[in-house]
Amino acid sequence: MRSHPVARLMAVAACAALTLVGCSSGDSGSDGPNAEGFPDTITLAAIPAENSTDMRASYEPLIKLLEKETGSKVEFVQASDYAGVVEGMIADNVDLAFFGPFAYVVAKLNGARITPLGAVIAEEGADPGYRSYGLARADNEAVNGLPDFAGKKVCFVDPVSTSGFLYPTAGLIEAGVITSGSEADISAAMTPIFAGGHDASALAIKNGDCDAGFAFDSMVDETMVAKGDLAPGELKTVWKSEMIAGSVFAANESLGPEVIDKLKTIFAEKANVKTFEAEGFCTGDACLIADERVWGVVPVDDTAYDGVRKVCDITGSEKCKG
Repeated sequence: MRSHPVARLMAVAACAALTLVGCSSGDSGSDGPNAEGFPDTITLAAIPAENSTDMRASYEPLIKLLEKETGSKVEFVQASDYAGVVEGMIADNVDLAFFGPFAYVVAKLNGARITPLGAVIAEEGADPGYRSYGLARADNEAVNGLPDFAGKKVCFVDPVSTSGFLYPTAGLIEAGVITSGSEADISAAMTPIFAGGHDASALAIKNGDCDAGFAFDSMVDETMVAKGDLAPGELKTVWKSEMIAGSVFAANESLGPEVIDKLKTIFAEKANVKTFEAEGFCTGDACLIADERVWGVVPVDDTAYDGVRKVCDITGSEKCKG
């Protein structure tokens, strides 16, 4: 597990952004668009939802689809945290990125010129969205709700994680545990530990490194149970957030409106398990998209993330500010 205070994490983020410098299609030496109108190279960036050292395998079906549909070479970049991807977009060193809702809003607040291509859904026909869970060990009788997080070691995911920090902070304010989303208020009420991944947060709770903490719903209910990292009922859910807009693929507006419109169509119509299997890109569980392990992508508008902006207003989080 990776743990460190907020200040150190954000300092590291500046270094993480450097890993994305020079990666964009604009720096690829291309003489212009290919026969399909796309740049010769498209850079796709993301950070792990799990504590993973290699995400590329979980993005491989999507990469194959994009390369077939665009005629471009897709260069995948795994950043160490949300801030690295945001900075890469702002610097025009990233063409496409997979953002959590909070990171998407923060990117726009900080000047990134991005357009949503589509939000992910867990299964065919579902609405895009998910919840944050407040968690504790099932045998921890001292933690049965957010008020019990006071004075405890509490695992968050990342300071720019929607379900791993922003919505939990709003929940803690509403429960009267903290008065604002500031680092000082949180640290005065509890010992915050930033685990770096949703699975790492849940495992830290399971192992007793944190008394309580947060992670998103399907990571705890499905992904970690399927992998054998958690036994059913090993953790208890003591709080659930309201529904959060789904994680989103976004395009750098430097690609131009025609390319972005084509990408919206590709993501909405073909970025799903059904197409991946039909094209022979993958089979079974290997077809699920990203390490959130979702079924596919559906159209989404920027206004879907107004709920995140509202929670930013509630918390007054410094991370929400441009």
